[in-house]
Amino acid sequence: MAAQDPVDTYAETLKARRRRLGLTQQDLADLAGVSARSVHEVERGKATVRLDVLTAVATALGLELTLTLRGTTAPRDESR
Repeated sequence: MAAQDPVDTYAETLKARRRRLGLTQQDLADLAGVSARSVHEVERGKATVRLDVLTAVATALGLELTLTLRGTTAPRDESR
């Protein structure tokens, strides 16, 4: 079985987390300070999404970007 594309993995991770939190794409966009279109592109796994947008979305969901890219949904450690 082929390994899953990391872009697809982070997109699925972020989308699943948003849904678990009961947020719409617009809700998440407002929390992250980005456009709803940017959230849509992140969730589609568009490779051209800027890193600052991806970081803002992950942070708004309470995730660390490095964990998100690995496909996990572990919350950020706020004690650091």
